Amino acid sequence: MSTKYGKTINISIYGGSHDPQIGIVATGLPAGFSFDKEELAAFMRRRAPGQNSLSTPRKEADIPEFLSGVVGDSTLDGSELHAIIRSTNQRSSDYSNLSFVPRPSHADFAARMKYGEAVDLRGGGHFSGRLTAPLCIVGGICLQYLKTKKIHVAAHVSSIGGITDDRFDPVNVGEKEFELLASRSAFPVLNEQAGERMRTLIEEVRAEGDSIGGTVECAVTGLPAGLGEHMFDGVENRLAAILFGIPGVKGIEFGNGFEGSTLRGSLNNDGFTVKDGRIVTTTNNAGGILGGMSTGMPLVFRAAMKPTPSIFKEQDSVDMVSMKPVKLSIKGRHDPCIVLRAVPVFEAAAAIAVCDLLADAR
Repeated sequence: MSTKYGKTINISIYGGSHDPQIGIVATGLPAGFSFDKEELAAFMRRRAPGQNSLSTPRKEADIPEFLSGVVGDSTLDGSELHAIIRSTNQRSSDYSNLSFVPRPSHADFAARMKYGEAVDLRGGGHFSGRLTAPLCIVGGICLQYLKTKKIHVAAHVSSIGGITDDRFDPVNVGEKEFELLASRSAFPVLNEQAGERMRTLIEEVRAEGDSIGGTVECAVTGLPAGLGEHMFDGVENRLAAILFGIPGVKGIEFGNGFEGSTLRGSLNNDGFTVKDGRIVTTTNNAGGILGGMSTGMPLVFRAAMKPTPSIFKEQDSVDMVSMKPVKLSIKGRHDPCIVLRAVPVFEAAAAIAVCDLLADAR
């Protein structure tokens, strides 16, 4: 299974949703950097399940344990970092009737065809969103490291269903918006009224035994110009590679993205000017990237996430032994909307990608 990412900073994630533990191994992290364990724990709680009524009832503390790579209380020693998260609240019996009946929109069918009957699909197995927890360990450390370089990363719920939050100002997004989102970490939106409408919608679909999708918008500020390469190793490429590793992501756009395809060049082009002695653009439809390289403007992207595929409504499937159609009713504990808990995962993934890009430039 392909579970590795990175060029200079390399990560490898292992384990399954209902395994006793899941973990991550990382190399290339900045030796000598001391991170704040309490800040990391707070970041991990934002992704952890069972935090509120809008997420799965499954409760996991998601406390990282460092087996190597850390000396003293929390200083990276330059060796291979190995961190694990122990699972304490699995309920594998909920999946006992799914052994040969693939769940619609899950990886079940494709995984069984590729890996055979031995593949572990309890709770989604290795294909589960739970595997984003170890990603957040290294991502949380990278977020702290980037702050020391005056590079900041923040994301928010951009939409749930057809309800949209305010977008980041692509030119001036920064400390004010990031602090606001930090104060609303339980439901990170810029517009509280939009957030309340989103909450209501999520509760409605939960009551119906259904789910809903949405989008996340993320910004990275403080990047130097010139990171990345053209063609196949650009900033978009490097970010997309890790972002598509987040289960449920079905599309990514940078800057103006698809909207730009409807415009004339005279409206979509970002003109240059000088501000405080540096060259900047008057608009930022490019999302801070030109020719695969950073421009020094805020890096802004949005990602679309599909509705949680595990729903309680009866669905059509097939018994893969008898090869007959069957009706499937899924049990278990599931998020009615995965977007909320995915917000810190996007921040973590972006931070890892940016740290890898910076390490390349050293």
